[in-house]
Amino acid sequence: MVGLEAAPAFLSDLIDTLTERGRSLLGQKGGREIVAKDALPTVGELLLSRRGEASGVALAQTLLASYGASASADRLAFLQALADRFGPDRRKIELAIEAVRQDQGADALESLHAAAEPRRQELIRRLNLAPGGTAALVRMREELLGYLPSHPELKRVDADFIHLFSSWFNRGFLVLRPIDWTTPANILEKIIRYEAVHAIQNWDDLRNRLQPEDRRCYGFFHPQLVDEPLIFVEVALTKDIPGAIGPLLDLSRTPIAATEATTAVFYSISNTQKGLGGVSFGNFLIKQVVENLKRELPNLKTFVTLSPVPGFARWLEHERKTEESACLDAEAKEVLMTLDDPGWKDDPEKGESVRAVLLSAAAYYFLKARDAKGRPVDPVARFHLGNGARLERLNFLGDVSSKGLKQSHGLMVNYLYALDEIEKNHEAFAEKGVVVASPVVRKALRTDLPSRDLVPAP
Repeated sequence: MVGLEAAPAFLSDLIDTLTERGRSLLGQKGGREIVAKDALPTVGELLLSRRGEASGVALAQTLLASYGASASADRLAFLQALADRFGPDRRKIELAIEAVRQDQGADALESLHAAAEPRRQELIRRLNLAPGGTAALVRMREELLGYLPSHPELKRVDADFIHLFSSWFNRGFLVLRPIDWTTPANILEKIIRYEAVHAIQNWDDLRNRLQPEDRRCYGFFHPQLVDEPLIFVEVALTKDIPGAIGPLLDLSRTPIAATEATTAVFYSISNTQKGLGGVSFGNFLIKQVVENLKRELPNLKTFVTLSPVPGFARWLEHERKTEESACLDAEAKEVLMTLDDPGWKDDPEKGESVRAVLLSAAAYYFLKARDAKGRPVDPVARFHLGNGARLERLNFLGDVSSKGLKQSHGLMVNYLYALDEIEKNHEAFAEKGVVVASPVVRKALRTDLPSRDLVPAP
C-alpha cells in the first residue's frame, strides 16, 4: 500500500475504532471522526486497502467529513494528491502488458484494462458508499472545477469524476416529478436559488410560475439527492407560440384555463448542480416532459421552447471586428453600429434598421458557425438539437431585459418538439451534425457571401 509505511500511530488506532463501530455507522449520518488535514491522502490509502464494508463506510465518512472541515488550501492539496498519488499502479500495468505479450487471450486484455484504471476511480466509488457520499462528491467536483483554470494538473481527476458521474447520473436513474405551489418549501427555495435563465425575484414571482392553471413545472431528481432537483423545467400553457418572454412572466397577466391551451412552452430549463457540469444526463429529457403533458392535457398540439441565446452578442462582436466575416459585409457592419447606442431598442426606426441584419447573422450563427470541436457554437442549441428539437423561429427583441440585451441583443429562439420527428432529428444531429431548421430560419440566411465555418470569439 502506497504511503502507509509512514502512517502515524493514531491512524492505526482510528482504524481499530472504526472497525469496531463501523456497523453502527451504516445508514447513519452521525459519529464522524475528523482527522488532521495532512492525513487525508493516507486515509484514502487506508480506505482502498479495506475489504470489510462496515469499516470501509466508516472510513469513507471520516474522509469526507474531514475534507469538508478543512480549509480551502487543504482541500486543494487533497485534490492534488488525487492527481499525483492515486493514478494507475505502474507496476501492475507493466505486469499486465507483459501478460498480454505472452497471452493474447481476453483474460489478459481484461487484466490490462483493470490495471490501467486510475486508483482514484475506486477511491471515489468507495467514498460514494458513505451516507451523503454522492452529494459530497458532487460538491467536491464543483470545487475542483473552480481550481482547473489555475491547476491544469487536476484535469485527470476531473476526467475520472466525469467518467463515474456519467454512469451514476444517466437518464435511467432520474425520476421526473411535478413541482407546484404545494411542494415542500425546502425544494421551492432551491427553485428560486437555482433559476439560471430568468431570475425569480421573490415568492410572488415564484407563485406566478407555479400556481396558475396555465403553468407547470417539473424536476428531474436522483435517488441519492432526494431534495435536490438536478434539472427543472418551467412550462407556460398558451394559445400560440410566443416570441417574447415578458408577457409570459408578467405578474398582472390573466391566466387561461389549461383546457383552452394548444401550446406548451418550455421557457426555462435550469441545471442546478455545478458539480455535474459537462455530465450528460442523456437525450430525450424534454420528450419525457412532453409525453407527461400530452397525457394530462390531450388538447395540447404544439410543444416549443422560448430559449435564450447566451453567446450570440459575444460571437457577433467578434464577427463585426473580423475583416473578412462570412456573414457580415461592410454595409451590414455599418448597420450594426446602431447596437452601440444603449437606447437603440426604444427607437422603432433604429430597431427596424437592425432587424434584418441581426436575424440574418443569427441564422448563420445557428446553421453554419461551429466551435473548435465542429459543433454548433450555441450551447442551448446543442442541448435542444441533441434532444431532437427543430430550430423553428428567430425572435427579434424577445428578451429586452438587461441580461437579454447583454448576451444576445434581445434575441430569443423557439425550438419545436414534434413527437413524430424527435428521434429522426436527434439521429441527424448526433450522427451527422445536421441542424434541423424550419424554412423560415433558413430563409433568413444570406447566400451572397463566401461560406466558411467559424470558431467562436475567444
